[in-house]
Amino acid sequence: HLSFFTGFGPFRQYLVNSSWEAVKELSKRGLGKDIDLQIMQLPVAYQKAKEKVFKIWTTLQPLLTVHVGLASTSKELIILEQCGKNKGYQEMDACGFHPEGGCCILDGPEKIESIINMKSLWKNISLEGIDIIFSRDAGRYICDYTYYTSLYYGNGRAAFIHVPPLSKSVTAHILGKALQTIILEMLKQCREERE
Repeated sequence: HLSFFTGFGPFRQYLVNSSWEAVKELSKRGLGKDIDLQIMQLPVAYQKAKEKVFKIWTTLQPLLTVHVGLASTSKELIILEQCGKNKGYQEMDACGFHPEGGCCILDGPEKIESIINMKSLWKNISLEGIDIIFSRDAGRYICDYTYYTSLYYGNGRAAFIHVPPLSKSVTAHILGKALQTIILEMLKQCREERE
């Protein structure tokens, strides 16, 4: 089964984006021999990120696509995002652009929920060295925009995880290990749903 993972490139003061470092670390760790794990770095740009997400879904049709983003305000917290929102994107991206009408998909639904039950994941997982919380608001920036777009093109078969910035106590190694734990649990949910 193909699973696809994305992290984001540098933006603002984050010359090293923890989301991409975490995804690279996950890639080294793997998810077991029956999961073909592919990764891609997305630019912090609405249109370019949308094009790449569209391409993932139309050409590769993965079982699941997991996007990882940097939550600059979260210190030592991993946030599991349940849904993506369609409107309210007014903040400029790294290219000085924001979507027309502040919207992801013109006639798309107001919000789209992931087929992954993030609340049950959050309740069932304990991570070493880092806390985890559940959220229904991914923040109306590139992360939320990418998530909504992926949920739209992937019929809900996408997930979004926010990770904190790297620090002495939160290393790429810790984040990669945490992602591995979370995603193995997600894949278990996917398998149970298919059975």
